[in-house]
Amino acid sequence: MLVRHPETRSILFADDQELAKTDSVAAGNGNGRRDLRVDACRGLALWFIFIDHVPDNSLAWLTLRNYGFTDTSEVFVFISGYTCMLAYGGALRDQGWATTVVRALRRAWEIYAAFLVLLLAYAALVWVIGGGTRFVDETNTGFFFREPGPTLVHVALLQFAPVNTDILLTFAILHFCFPVILWLMMTSATLTLVLSFLLYMMVQLFSWQVPAWPSGELYFNPFAWQFLFVIGAWYSYAGTTRLRRLLDSPMLLVVAIGYLVFSLLMALSWEFKSLESLIPSGISGLIYPIYKSHLAPVRLLHFLALAFVVSRLAPPQWKGPIRPLTTAMIRCGESSLSIYCVGVLLAFLGQVVLTDVASGFAMQILISVAGIAIMIMVATLLTWESQLDRRGPRLF
Repeated sequence: MLVRHPETRSILFADDQELAKTDSVAAGNGNGRRDLRVDACRGLALWFIFIDHVPDNSLAWLTLRNYGFTDTSEVFVFISGYTCMLAYGGALRDQGWATTVVRALRRAWEIYAAFLVLLLAYAALVWVIGGGTRFVDETNTGFFFREPGPTLVHVALLQFAPVNTDILLTFAILHFCFPVILWLMMTSATLTLVLSFLLYMMVQLFSWQVPAWPSGELYFNPFAWQFLFVIGAWYSYAGTTRLRRLLDSPMLLVVAIGYLVFSLLMALSWEFKSLESLIPSGISGLIYPIYKSHLAPVRLLHFLALAFVVSRLAPPQWKGPIRPLTTAMIRCGESSLSIYCVGVLLAFLGQVVLTDVASGFAMQILISVAGIAIMIMVATLLTWESQLDRRGPRLF
């Protein structure tokens, strides 16, 4: 594995300082090394999300969205649960429950604060560009201008989110609940996974949901998406050892690849009508509807199959130097909370350019490349800032 750079910062929505302290424990080799494939995948996911968030962007064909049942949302949630368990579960023995819980809740508060700041910047940008009348429907920000008081209250209560910010709302809820998940995991990892699965099944069978304002439910239903979050935490804590023999099975690899091929064919049939005849009606009736908000089982299975195949086929050790593109992905992945927020604002600006300036393929490429370049520059500045930031001694 690669040696982690001393200046690197945070894992996706997990506590960076805690994770740094538990790096060697998490790696399982005691030499202070860690697997940077996670960081690189997270950075690439951020780029894909930005591209997907730009409406009518042809470059979305380069992302995961059109090649299976899932997209990069599943990547974020799984890695978040995985790295939270690394950070706080690994630090629990040395720091105790009180310190660990306080730091976990502090990180949850940081995500919540980032969500509020992003919404304020988003609404301000829509107002400056559209005067409170244009782009309000596309961004779901009209309530800010028509009913500012009630909207701010429900935003603060995590009941309302503009377009493309929904996942941050769910992440904040999951992180506020993480101390309970951590306690259950330390009590019984298997029982925690079973309880999480039962809650997930209540969503699938009875449509349990968290209400949103002014109507409907949260787009990323926390009752459903918590299962993927807990799977990541469970795998980090106990799954790696318990599933080692199963994950080394060649037969399981064949089954996973087969499922990915099936989901690829299904996804392409949504875009190319000529492929619909290849899908038996019985199969279509079995798997539809595929609700993203409820994390439909076929989406969950697709992500698990994809994660398994990538982990099996990607080399666990880095061969050769870090290339500039890989470094850029790692940098963005390490500062993922900030880069995600920047990506949301850049995607809206890209939408404005495509609407008011030009919408051709060349402009789509320019917006996508420029947006990713800005994200890389911001991530580099954050890394540079972390190198200069030397916190002083505690006064008490």
